[in-house]
Amino acid sequence: MSLPPRIVVVHRRTELADLLAHHGTRGQVDFFLGTRGRTLDEVTRRDAADQAALATVAAAIPLDWRRGSVERDDLARFLFAPEDVVVVVGQDGLVANVAKYLDGQPVIGVNPAPGGVLARHAPAAAARLLRAVADGTAVAEERTMVEAVSDDGQRLLALNEVYIGHPGHQTARYRIAGLERQASSGVLVGTGTGATGWCGSVWRERGSTVVLPTPTERRLAWFVREAWPSPGTGVEHTEGSLTDSPLVIDVESDGLVVFGDGIEQDSVRLGWGQRVEVGQARTTLRLVN
Repeated sequence: MSLPPRIVVVHRRTELADLLAHHGTRGQVDFFLGTRGRTLDEVTRRDAADQAALATVAAAIPLDWRRGSVERDDLARFLFAPEDVVVVVGQDGLVANVAKYLDGQPVIGVNPAPGGVLARHAPAAAARLLRAVADGTAVAEERTMVEAVSDDGQRLLALNEVYIGHPGHQTARYRIAGLERQASSGVLVGTGTGATGWCGSVWRERGSTVVLPTPTERRLAWFVREAWPSPGTGVEHTEGSLTDSPLVIDVESDGLVVFGDGIEQDSVRLGWGQRVEVGQARTTLRLVN
């Protein structure tokens, strides 16, 4: 007899909870917000919406199913099982945060407010979607992810993009694809999901002719940020696409980092002489439609 599915609800502390933890009382929170031109009522309304969404999702889980819950800050310490069904309650960014810790588990994105791209479902849809996943009738899109692997075995996954460069966005020196030494503000390698974000911004600014990938396409786009020429560095190889082969970067300065989806605290650190390869990840984000 098989076990019932385990539903893991991923959420993050609300802004009100963070403010109360920092300031201690609602009166102090109200005073602080007032100095920033904001009101406690605004923050309280969003907190109530988030709590209502969590309650709706919890009520949608059948009583005989297993369940778990994890906050965003604890994701790195949480062990997801292969049979888990993950329900992300929050904004689109929370879906990207959890994606790197999964390996093919279906993800249902529930947004307390309308308008999400990844967290696209209303809380009221949770019961129907959970049943569809359990019955095997749910339709999911397989969103491509990007992976960076260093020569000492460090590995980092991201849903949108990875950045390779100096942690302070100062000059990074490296050889790219074995073709050219460069000095730049770093390299971005992004997926179709990330094509509307950082990579998309670089693409628009330079009027690039690179065709950006779609979210489910098995292709990545890469861009060098602000490369400049010198007697020892070039600017000929600053953008392109990746399909089967990864982008190889040989580090020629100390203290470079690789981080994904803008989370600088979770990074791979690289020293002079190391190599990092960035390409399509084996795993994808299975996002339930």
